[in-house]
Amino acid sequence: MTERSVDIAASPEAVYALVSDVARQSRFVVEATDARWLTSVRGVGARFRAGNRNGLFRWWTTAEVTHAEPGRCFAYTVRSFGTPVAEWRYDIRATETGCRVIESTRDLRNRFFRAVVAPVGTGVVDRVGHNEDNIEKTLARLKALAEATS
Repeated sequence: MTERSVDIAASPEAVYALVSDVARQSRFVVEATDARWLTSVRGVGARFRAGNRNGLFRWWTTAEVTHAEPGRCFAYTVRSFGTPVAEWRYDIRATETGCRVIESTRDLRNRFFRAVVAPVGTGVVDRVGHNEDNIEKTLARLKALAEATS
C-alpha cells in the first residue's frame, strides 16, 4: 500500500465534497482526465467510468464506491477489463486548522496484468513509484484548490 498525507486549511466537509465529486477530480488528480457516473446513486455501490492519461497513453477504467462517509472517507475500487486493479481512498481527519487528508492506494493487479497489460496500456512499468509521485502532486493540487475555494 502507498499513502501520503497533507494538512489543508479547509473543513473536512469541503474537502470531502471535492474528493467525492468524481466528475471533477481531474482538477487535482494527476492522471485523471474526466469521469462520469454510471449509476444514479452516489453513495456506496455507485459506479463511475474514469478517463486517465500518462503522456501519450490514455485509458479508461470503471470504479465502484466502497466508502462514502461525508467529511471522513471516500474510497473506491478500480477495474480494468473487468479485473480489479486498485483501491483508492481519501481519509479525512479534522484538525485545529482544518483537516488532514490521507490519500492511499493498494495494488490489486495479478502478476500478468502488472507485468504485461498495464505497462502496455499505461506506459508505466513501476506503478508503485509512479503512484507515490502522483499522490504527492495530487495532494498539493487538492490543498491549493480546497484552500482557494474555502
